Amino acid sequence: MANKTYPMTAEGKKKLEDELENLKTVKRPQVIDRIKVARGFGDLSENSEYESAKDEQSVVESRISQIEEMLHFAEVVDTNKVDKNEVSVGKTVTFLEDGEDEPETYQIVGAAEADPFAGKISNDSPIAKALIGKHKGDHVAIKTPGGEMDVAIQAVK
Repeated sequence: MANKTYPMTAEGKKKLEDELENLKTVKRPQVIDRIKVARGFGDLSENSEYESAKDEQSVVESRISQIEEMLHFAEVVDTNKVDKNEVSVGKTVTFLEDGEDEPETYQIVGAAEADPFAGKISNDSPIAKALIGKHKGDHVAIKTPGGEMDVAIQAVK
């Protein structure tokens, strides 16, 4: 079975690398120190400080593993290799939904970078899946959990 790849922009990869570095060099040592201090409080079976620190350690180690896997299987997308009017991961697309006055603009990114409030949607989202491979000027029917949307792609950057 092939390993899952994680498409991402160069910016998204750098952000993950920075987070990983911070977790390993700052957060992990802080948690280890908390555990050492909490151990000094005595009986570990009734030591909430120790339990809290161990829980945090588990979260930090899980996130480190997750980021290491994403970076190991990262696939940095080069938008220069795609037709300039074609929607792909890494590109920003503007579309107008039928019956709406205001266009919507999103950058399509890998799932690791998705932040809808910042205008970045995952390539796994229904909107992105429907738009990827389409071109400026295309009309696209998008099936979303909230129903179907008909949109016209206005710009791809």
